[in-house]
Amino acid sequence: MPYPKITDIVLTDLFTEEKALREKFPQVAVDRLLRIRSMYNWVMSNPEAKDKEFIDMATSRHGIAKTIAYDDLRIIKSIIPNLTQNTRQYHLWKYNEMILETYQMAKKRKDTKTMERAATSYAKFNNVNVEDEQSVPYDMIVVQPFTATQDPSVLGIKPIPNIDEKIKQLIDKYRAESIDIDDIEFEEADIIPEDFDVDGDAEDERII
Repeated sequence: MPYPKITDIVLTDLFTEEKALREKFPQVAVDRLLRIRSMYNWVMSNPEAKDKEFIDMATSRHGIAKTIAYDDLRIIKSIIPNLTQNTRQYHLWKYNEMILETYQMAKKRKDTKTMERAATSYAKFNNVNVEDEQSVPYDMIVVQPFTATQDPSVLGIKPIPNIDEKIKQLIDKYRAESIDIDDIEFEEADIIPEDFDVDGDAEDERII
């Protein structure tokens, strides 16, 4: 099966771990992807750099010819608009890079306290302490199938035999009992407002 173009690989796997990359792509593609990743990181750290500075850095850092460096620059320029739309992916990768670098520097100084803090931050950030069954991506969770039913036994409730007939009998029974009920129309209260004083008390009867 033919492998995708390097531009497509960069778009989908620029920040994929090296071990996973080597399982997916041939050595030459992985080496180039890692080089482009390194130079992409340099571009992000030096946004005002000129093309010539990029070429000089790429050729000196990676020992490649200028023509290859220019092609790497072309690829990086073509993917930057796409990657900046999802900067979170970049920052996730950048954070891990910074934490691992901090850990290595602390290890060289034998600074165990900083090593412990860096390791704790790395584990927490990457959900290392989360159980596997809790870390399953949401898009992999299978929606449980539900089917509507009138059978209460699925809830552990004993069903009533002939429930529809019993409901009909109760409706007929209560309907028959309500036949003699008369509806009474609403009537206005026969009250004259003038018969009440301002305090709401009825006035004393007057003898005419």
